[in-house]
Amino acid sequence: MPTAITPRRRLRDDFESDEADSASLDMVPSSQPDFASNKRARLSDGSTSTSLNGTPLTNGYHPQSNLLQRETLRSRGARRNYQPGSIVRVKLANFVTYTAVEFFPGPSLNMVIGPNGTGKSTLVCAICLGLGWGPQHLGRAKEVSEYVKHGSQEAMIEIELAKDGKRFKNNIVIRCTIKREGNKSVYSVDGKTQGKKAVIDLARSLSIQIDNLCQFLPQDKVVEFAAMTPVELLRSTQRAVASQEMMDIHEQLKDLRRKQKDAQARSTADQDSLTNLESRQRLQEADVERMREREQTVQHVLYLEAARPFAAYRSARLVYAQAKNRRREASEELTRLQNEVEPSLRAVNATQRYKEQIEIVVAERKDAIGKAERRADGIDKRFCDLQDNHNECVAQFQAERNSGREKKLEIARHEDTIRRLKRQMEEKPSELDVQTFNERIREKRRAIQNCSDQIEELKRKQTELTQRGREKKLRVQQAEQELAKLDSQAGRQEKKLQNASRETAKLCDWVQQHQDEFEMPVLGPPIVECSVKDPRYVDLIESLFYKGIMLSLTVQTRNDLKKLSNVAASLRLSEIDIKTMEAGLEPFQPPVSPDEMSRFGFDCWALDLLDGPESILSMLCAELRIHATGVATRDTSTQQFEMLQKSPISAWVTSKSSYKINRRREYGPGATSTQVKPLRRATVWTEQPVDLTAKRVLQENIAGLNDEAEACGTEIKEAQTRIIAWRESFQKAGEEEKQLTTEKTDKQRAISEFKALPTKLAANEDKLASAQAAISAVKDRLRAIVDQQDAIAMERAQVALDYADAVEALRVRHNSLHEAEIMLIEAISDFDTLKERNSSVKELLEGQQRQVDELVRETNETQREARGLLETCSRLLGPGADDELRAFLQRLPEGQTTEELEAEIDSEKARLELMHEGNGGVIKEYETRQKKIDSLTSRLEEIKFALSELDEKIKELRDQWEPELDSLVGKISESFSFNMEQISCAGEVGVYKDDDFDQWAIQIRVKFREHEPLTTLDSHRQSGGERAVSTIFYLMSLQSLTKSPFRVVDEINQGMDPRNERLVHKRMVGIACGIVDQPTNNTAISQRDDEDRDIEEVDEDDEAGRGGSQYFLITPKLLHNLTYERGMRVLCIASGEYMPAERSRVDFKGCVDLMRGLRAGGMSVPVAG
Repeated sequence: MPTAITPRRRLRDDFESDEADSASLDMVPSSQPDFASNKRARLSDGSTSTSLNGTPLTNGYHPQSNLLQRETLRSRGARRNYQPGSIVRVKLANFVTYTAVEFFPGPSLNMVIGPNGTGKSTLVCAICLGLGWGPQHLGRAKEVSEYVKHGSQEAMIEIELAKDGKRFKNNIVIRCTIKREGNKSVYSVDGKTQGKKAVIDLARSLSIQIDNLCQFLPQDKVVEFAAMTPVELLRSTQRAVASQEMMDIHEQLKDLRRKQKDAQARSTADQDSLTNLESRQRLQEADVERMREREQTVQHVLYLEAARPFAAYRSARLVYAQAKNRRREASEELTRLQNEVEPSLRAVNATQRYKEQIEIVVAERKDAIGKAERRADGIDKRFCDLQDNHNECVAQFQAERNSGREKKLEIARHEDTIRRLKRQMEEKPSELDVQTFNERIREKRRAIQNCSDQIEELKRKQTELTQRGREKKLRVQQAEQELAKLDSQAGRQEKKLQNASRETAKLCDWVQQHQDEFEMPVLGPPIVECSVKDPRYVDLIESLFYKGIMLSLTVQTRNDLKKLSNVAASLRLSEIDIKTMEAGLEPFQPPVSPDEMSRFGFDCWALDLLDGPESILSMLCAELRIHATGVATRDTSTQQFEMLQKSPISAWVTSKSSYKINRRREYGPGATSTQVKPLRRATVWTEQPVDLTAKRVLQENIAGLNDEAEACGTEIKEAQTRIIAWRESFQKAGEEEKQLTTEKTDKQRAISEFKALPTKLAANEDKLASAQAAISAVKDRLRAIVDQQDAIAMERAQVALDYADAVEALRVRHNSLHEAEIMLIEAISDFDTLKERNSSVKELLEGQQRQVDELVRETNETQREARGLLETCSRLLGPGADDELRAFLQRLPEGQTTEELEAEIDSEKARLELMHEGNGGVIKEYETRQKKIDSLTSRLEEIKFALSELDEKIKELRDQWEPELDSLVGKISESFSFNMEQISCAGEVGVYKDDDFDQWAIQIRVKFREHEPLTTLDSHRQSGGERAVSTIFYLMSLQSLTKSPFRVVDEINQGMDPRNERLVHKRMVGIACGIVDQPTNNTAISQRDDEDRDIEEVDEDDEAGRGGSQYFLITPKLLHNLTYERGMRVLCIASGEYMPAERSRVDFKGCVDLMRGLRAGGMSVPVAG
C-alpha cells in the first residue's frame, strides 16, 4: 500500500464535525469529481502545495509513461464482479458538505480515509437516505432537510446498485431528491418516480438492511452497537445471516411461549381458585341442608296462607245460601200484608193524588206571576232609558248654545285683529343695511379670534417653558447623582455597566424601581453585584468570565423569570440575558480535597475569591463551574499538568494562561485535548481613580442647566403678563360683538314681521268666515235637538200606558194564586186526617219492607264477597300460577274449614320458631359458588387442551429452528475463534438458551491474555479497545455467511491500540478480499516485496472466486505499512478552504504513479512513520 504522511489526529473539540465543512472532492484511483471544488486544501505549518502532474523527473521518468501500471490500478476493481445489490456508484449534489461528487467503490473492501471534517461520514449518510431509510438510523440530524447543503434548496443522491441478472438485467439507479422546503424526499428508480416504501421494499429484496447494526454501523451508532444486549445481538445476527423463515420461526416461538406462559399462569390461578372454592363449598354443606329444610317449611306456610281464600270461599258460599233463604221468606210475608190492608189504603191514595194535582196548579200559577213581573220590569226599564235620552238631549242643547256664544266672541276677536293688522300695514319700518352690520360683526369676531390665538400661543409657550424648566431641573438632579456616583465604587461599576450594555442598565434601573412586584429579589449582573476579594487575583478571575455571563441578571423563581422576560420584551430590549437559580451553594462542592488541590499547585478555587449574593455565586458555579476551577499565581509544571489530565478537574487559571481540558469518553480515557489561552487584563473589577475630566464636565453642565432654568422662569412670567392684557381685549371685543348682533336681530325681526302682515291678515279673515259659518251650523243643530226631544216625549207617554196595563195583569194573577193555595190547604188537611187513621197499618208494612231491604243488602254483600274470593281462587289456579302451588291447592281437603286451616298454619309457624333462621344469603352464595366451580372446571379442561397443543407446536418449531441456529452460530464461532487466534487471542460464540425464547441470546466469550480463562464480553471485564476488536471480528465472522450485498462500518478502529488495529486490519483485508491465511512463520516479508506485489498480474479465475460481500471501512486515520491487497479500493477524501480551484492539481493517482516511477528508476523514497 502506498504510504503517506499522516498528520496528528485532530480532536473534535478543536475542529468542526464532518458536516461543518464546505464542498469537498472525492479522490479515487479510477474517477474524478464532476465539478471542481471552490476550496483549497488545508496545509499544516503554513506550507504550500504544488501539482505533480506533468512534472518530468531527473531520471527521465514521466508519471503517465507507464501504461501497464495505470491499467493495473484502473482494472483492479473490475476483475471481480459486484454482488447483486452492492453499490457500484454514488453521486451527490448539494448534499451536506459536497457541492458535487461521484464515488466509484470497489466490489470488496473500500477504505474511505481523510481527515476529520472532510465528509467521510457524509457518504454513509447518503447511502442510508438514498436507499429510503430515515435519519433516525444515523443518530445525527432529525430532519431530512437538514442534510441539504447550506445555501441550497435541494440536494440530490444517486446510488447505482449492481444487477442480479434475473429481475434486473441492468444496474439499478435509485435517485433521491431532498427538498428543504416542506422537509420532503422524492424517489425514482431507473427514472420512474416511486414512493419511499417501494424503494425500501426494493432494497430489502436485495438483502439490504440499513436498520441492522450488524450490516450498517454509522459513526454515531457505534456506541449504540456496543451497548446492544446479547438478545438484541441475536436478533440482528439472524437478520444479517439467517433466512427470513428462521426469523419468522423465532418470532412464532416467542409468541407461542408468551401464549404458553399466559395459559400456564391462567391455569395456575384457576386451579388455586377452584381448590379454594371447593374447600369453602364443603364447609357450608351442612348449613345449606338446614337452610333448605327451613326454606321448605317456610314455603309450606306460604302455601297454607295462600289456601286461605279457598276456605273463606266455602264459608262465604254457605252464608250466601242462608241469607238468600231468609230474603225469600221476608218478601213472601210483605206480599201477604199488602194484600190484607189494600182496601184501607185506597182512600188515602185517592186523597194523596188530589193533593198532588193541586200542588201542580199552584206551581203553574206561580210561574205565570213570575212572567208578568218580568214583563212589567222590562217596560219600566224602557221608560228609564227614554228619560236618560231626554236628559242627554237637554245637555246637548245647552252645549250647542254655549258653543254659539263662544263663536260670537271669536268673531269679535277676529274683527279686532283684522283692524289692528290693517293699521300696522300702514306704518312701514326703517331700512336695514345687512352687509354693513355683518362686516362690523366679522371685524369684532376676528378681533376675538386674534385675542384667543394670542392667548393660546402664549399658553403653549408657557407650557413649553414650564416643561423645559422641569427637564432642566431633572437633568441637574441626574448630573448631581452621576457626580456623586463618581466618588463611589458602586457608582463606577454602574457606569461600567452602562458602557457595556445600555439595555441591561435600563432593565436594572426598572428592576430597582419595581422590586416589590417580584416573588423574590431579582439580582443584578455580576459586574455590579460581585467583587474580587483579593486584588492580586483580579486578572485571573476576570479571565474566566465572558461578556454574556458578566451582564446576566439572576432570578430565583420561574414566575419571576417569566415576568422579567415579559418586561424586557415590552421595553423592546433584545440584548438581555436572564439566569434562573433556585438552589444554594450546597450542591457545588470542590472536586478534590484541599491536600490534592495543593499538590496541583492551586492557591484556592475561583469561588473562594469572589464575593457576592449566594444566588449569583450559585449561578456562576452552574454556568462557569467556578467551584471546580483552580487558581494559581504560578504557572503549571509538566508533572502537575499530567496529574491534572488524569484528575476530575477540567479547568484552571494561572498568572499567564487559562487551561481547559476537553474529554471524549466514547474514544477512551486517552481521547483528550487541552485549550490554552493567554491571560487578559482585567477591565471590570479594577480600582481606578475618579475621572476629573468627567467630574469637571458634569459640574459645568449643572451650572449651565441652572442658568437655563432661571431664564425659562423669567420668560414664563412675561408670557403671563401678556396673557392678562390679551384677555381684557378679548372681553371688550366680545361685548361689542354682542351689542351689534342684538341690534341687527331686532331690525331683522321688525322687517320680517312687517312682511308677514298680509299673510296674517288673510289668515284672520279666513278664520272670521269660518266662525260665521259655524254660527249657522249651531242653529241647525239646536233645531234638530228640539225635534228629538219632542219624539222622546211622545214615546214616554206610550210606555207609561203599557206599564199600567202590565201592573193590572199582575194583580189578576196574584188573586188566582191565592185561590189555588186555599184549595191546597184543604187537600192537605184531608190527606193528613186519613193518614192518621191508617198509621198502624202503614208502620207494619214499612217495618216488613225494611226487613226485606236489609236482607237484600245482606244477600248482595255476601254474594259480592263470595265472588271476590272465587276470583282470587281462580287466579291462584289459573294458567300463570305456580305449578307447585296449584298442585298443593288441588290436594287440599274438600271440607276443610277456615278454622282448621288457621290451626295448621299456626302449627307450622311454631315449627319455624324452633328452627334457627341463619344467614339468608348462604344458599344463594352456595349455588353461585357451585356455578363458579363448574365454570372453572370447564375452563381448566380447555386450558389443558390448549397447553397440549402449544407444547406440540413449540416442539415442532423448535426442532426445526434450534438445529439451524446452532449450526449457524457454530460457523460464526469457528470463524470468530480463527480470527481471534490470528492475533494470539481466543474466543468463541455460543447461544444462551432459556425457557423463554425472547431471552435467547448470543454469548461472546473472549480471552486476550494467555493465563486468563474465557470470559463473557461486556463493558466491565474488557477495555474499550478489546471490545472494539471483538466487535469487528464478530462482524467479520458474519462476512462469509451474510446475504447482505454490502456492509458499512464507520470509525470502528477508534480506541484500538496500534497492535490490535494492525492485526484487525490484516484480518479484515484477508476476509474482505478472500486472501488465504498464511502461517505465522511466513510473515517476514520485506516492505519492498509487499509493495511490488501490488502490481503483479493476477489470474482472472483466482480473482473471481475471492472475498465476501462489499465492505466500507470509514476512518480518519490509519497506521503506516498496513496490509494491502488488490481487492481493496482506497477512497481518499480531501476538502477544505485551501483546495485548488482546478481539480487537476489534486491527483492521488498521479502521486501513486510518481512513486512507482521513482521505485522503477531505482530512487529511494523515504517512508514516513
